[in-house]
Amino acid sequence: MRPLRKNLPWLKTFAAGMLVGALNSCATTTEAPTPPPAAPPVEVTSSVAAPSAQPESALVSRPFDEALTQAVNSLFAQVQARPDGNILVIDPMIDGVTAMQTAATRRMAGQIAELVRSQNSSFDLQPFTANNLRRSPRVLLGTLTPINSDGQPSGVREAYRICLALTDLKSSKVLATTAARASMAGVDHTPSAYFTDSPAWMKDPATESYIQTCHNSKPGDAIQTAYADGLGAGALINNAIAAYDAGRYSEALERYTSALELPAGHQLRVFNGIYLANLKLGRQTAAADAFGRIVDYGLARNRLAVKFLFKPGTVAFVPDKQLSAHYPMWMKEIARRAAQSKSCLEVVGHTSRSGAEPLNQRLSQQRAEFIKQRLQSEAPPLAKRVTAQGAGSRENLVATGKDDLSDALDRRVVFNVTSCGGSQYY
Repeated sequence: MRPLRKNLPWLKTFAAGMLVGALNSCATTTEAPTPPPAAPPVEVTSSVAAPSAQPESALVSRPFDEALTQAVNSLFAQVQARPDGNILVIDPMIDGVTAMQTAATRRMAGQIAELVRSQNSSFDLQPFTANNLRRSPRVLLGTLTPINSDGQPSGVREAYRICLALTDLKSSKVLATTAARASMAGVDHTPSAYFTDSPAWMKDPATESYIQTCHNSKPGDAIQTAYADGLGAGALINNAIAAYDAGRYSEALERYTSALELPAGHQLRVFNGIYLANLKLGRQTAAADAFGRIVDYGLARNRLAVKFLFKPGTVAFVPDKQLSAHYPMWMKEIARRAAQSKSCLEVVGHTSRSGAEPLNQRLSQQRAEFIKQRLQSEAPPLAKRVTAQGAGSRENLVATGKDDLSDALDRRVVFNVTSCGGSQYY
């Protein structure tokens, strides 16, 4: 493996960044440092193709820092200099399934930036802002995906796959892609404050295009249009997320509101952010209205996952009022807006993978029934239009089994809009 060294020709061409959505390991990338042979796609629970790579059993999981350095070396070894300048931005890195920024993905971005700066390279590393994007820089994006022993984001996760992609906005091309496998030891995959606090989750076209750009691209491909078109809004949104995480809630609200004015700004990240910022600022009425817009956004797309947290092994909400104090308002808004719809609603409960699956299945069914009853009490007309299903832990998104805030999304409740003539299982 070729380490980062001062004055290497390939390092003098570094310029890239990344943007944030969902769902599997790197597809047409190269497993660093040796290019793997192609393999037929594997069916996974994702809209993104499975990776073409050598068998995962032949790959070596390295400590996180070593695996990341390996991936960076492999990526930039593929890049040639751009004669008109080497501006680089890093689009904040995300989880390759949930599209959340976590402590680990921020660690990735920080260490990559430090690798560049520490080499006294000629690359002009700049913040990920709308002004810098107008300079047609190279943009580096990446994901960190929990995977099983076969390299897929399903079942019991045993390692992380690091995926990196380098794009050039001037040529609208993908310059390089690579991947490496990291062990889970010592990796903090807890979502940042904004993503931990966000009440709702769903596959969003903006973040999904980010993930697909990293996972499905190969050198020479055109940058996905949805990703490129959303970069300006993405810069505003990421600045808003940073402001929220730093406790600057008025600034966060202003930036989320500005993003909403852009065509590409109608994203769940924005609606979640407006809700959270208003809540932190004590604007209860505005927060309730913002949560209603979250519900409308999900119902219009036929699916919305809400993070209702239950006491372990029960159908009772967690007693921590910081977490559950707003659940009654959530339930009221979901019931009211679902009742206004002419469609039917399927409530699907989920659990984390800790515990025996038969017990998880039963518990998830009971939780779905509990939510169904609460909805019907808020809006009696829903009584004949709501069904309940349990998914157990079969559709975990994080699947680390830690049962803390890092895998709270695995204990979600999903609301599917279905035709009243039949049901659609999620």
